[in-house]
Amino acid sequence: MLQTKIGGIHPNLDLGVGLPLAHFLEIILNPPKAYTPYNLLDALEPEAVGCVEVEYISTHTGKVLKIHTQVKATKQVLEIVCFNHTPYHLKIFTQKSYFVYGKLSLSPYNNALQMLNPKIIDKPNTIALRFDKDCKKLPAFLRQDQYKTYLDFCLATLTPQNLEKLVSLGVPLQVVQHISEIFHPSIDFALAHNAHKGFCLPHLQALKYIEALAYMCALSSKTFDFPAKFSQHANTRALAEFVNNLPFALTNDQQRAIESIKHDMQGLRATKRLVMGDVGCGKTMVILASVALCAPYKSLLMAPTSILAKQIYTEALKYLPQSIKPLLLLGGANGKQKETFSEADFIVGTTALLYAPLDTSKVALVISDEQHRFGTKQRHALQTLATQAGGSKPHYLQFSATPIPRTLAMMEAKFIATSFLKDKPYTKDIQTRIVDKPQFNALLTHIKAEIGEGKQVAVIYPLVEESESMDYLSLKEGTPYWQKRFENVFVVSGKDNDKEDIMEGFAKGGQLLLATTLIEVGISLPKLSTIVIVGPERLGLATLHQLRGRVARLGGKGYCYLFTHQPTNPRLHNFSQTLDGFEIANLDLKYRRSGDLLEGTQQSGDAFNFLDLSQDSSLIEEVSALFSPTA
Repeated sequence: MLQTKIGGIHPNLDLGVGLPLAHFLEIILNPPKAYTPYNLLDALEPEAVGCVEVEYISTHTGKVLKIHTQVKATKQVLEIVCFNHTPYHLKIFTQKSYFVYGKLSLSPYNNALQMLNPKIIDKPNTIALRFDKDCKKLPAFLRQDQYKTYLDFCLATLTPQNLEKLVSLGVPLQVVQHISEIFHPSIDFALAHNAHKGFCLPHLQALKYIEALAYMCALSSKTFDFPAKFSQHANTRALAEFVNNLPFALTNDQQRAIESIKHDMQGLRATKRLVMGDVGCGKTMVILASVALCAPYKSLLMAPTSILAKQIYTEALKYLPQSIKPLLLLGGANGKQKETFSEADFIVGTTALLYAPLDTSKVALVISDEQHRFGTKQRHALQTLATQAGGSKPHYLQFSATPIPRTLAMMEAKFIATSFLKDKPYTKDIQTRIVDKPQFNALLTHIKAEIGEGKQVAVIYPLVEESESMDYLSLKEGTPYWQKRFENVFVVSGKDNDKEDIMEGFAKGGQLLLATTLIEVGISLPKLSTIVIVGPERLGLATLHQLRGRVARLGGKGYCYLFTHQPTNPRLHNFSQTLDGFEIANLDLKYRRSGDLLEGTQQSGDAFNFLDLSQDSSLIEEVSALFSPTA
């Protein structure tokens, strides 16, 4: 359980308002979209908007209804004009006295003060609040039957007294006061909102605070506490054998991540840890160290592609102690694989793992690599694959080479055990250059020189087939050009059934690879020194970073060329200035917004209505401080 210094924060916590905290915060995060202040006007001037009390004088009916009145306070004549009038208008505007609301203007005919199509107001100096119609679909409103309108329900729920109860959770009183003003506004507040065309900074900051709080509460609800299937087990002897036999030293970040995983396994609870590694930071070695710690119990790993699964399997054969036997499972389990499964200690596969009739009773560790490539349902299915009937679970490790923004990491690390890999085993010197048609000949010369030195080059196209809306050649259109000028040209796209064989053939003896973005994820091409990305402005920065990470995998000099017809694109220029994946994630956040971060259903767009992860790090840190582990 995660707690604040004062009390527990959890979505189902009831503050004594008759609603779970999650629903209470959700109502706050759907504030009024418009305010209409029915303020009494002190001075009657053209363009002024507000209420005046009038006394009826006379009526002129015709195509346009004109009511002559006298303003009670100033004795000025005010002409009320109604277009498309009905008998109802004639009835209400001929009362002895009443309040009208509208905009004052001067008649073009007689220069008299007038108000066009005004509204009768029962209570002046009040404010009408208007909410988005979708508010009626909020779960909290649908589950009650006491209030017929959302407005009544909202104001009865978010009373100043109820809102003040947030202070007991550690929410600053000033934040609560600003939220209270949003739902119980003064005339001055409503006028300022309309003049500003939105919430002023203090009130916007208060909404951001609540949104960050709501998001972190939702994260906490996704954190489960289950007993480990095989608790207090960490095979330190197998780990030492694995590490000692490596032909290279592990980085400090790798060692810290492995130590954290070892500590997790030595506990009683099933751990759920996210290992976030920048491109080329050696995630595979941490994966294999985790498998060694788990032995002699079994480990399962699900990779998003057959190519990546084969690559991890190959690394396992090369580096794991001989006592730990790997098995590759692709496309379903045949009879032979079922037979050898009982003997295998580390089973590597694709989503075929989810459907293979495997005995998982001895599985103590489940791993997903490039976890963001799987849907929410697939990740959940993998996690529950080896869960025992009594509720005990295997340890679950998620690996990703797509860094997330630091602000998001700050929030998620409070609820999901997180390790970061930033140190690189090999020193890379990758130059990123933006080129257009005038620089193409120089690019061609560079490609020939690299191939002449025995290195490999990849050219990435945005589309496979020709497109009328695309200002670049497709993979199919560009292939003949390269095949005329180079030998050993390999062409592959996601549509090819034999793409794994093509990629393996290129890795062994190819010079030039023409492909789509399928090589983005985890492909190891040690001889690849140069990558050319066509139409890079069409791709997210995280994808560009993944593609760039394919070059110079074993260190040394590498080149990334961004071939674009937008050579002054600031987004591409910012990308070319840094190799830091976490900085790239912040840039991607700035340009593409945050997406659906909690469920993972969107990769871009507006996950937050008020919060800006690229700008609000200090506020997020303040909210994050509310959540601290129980001592």
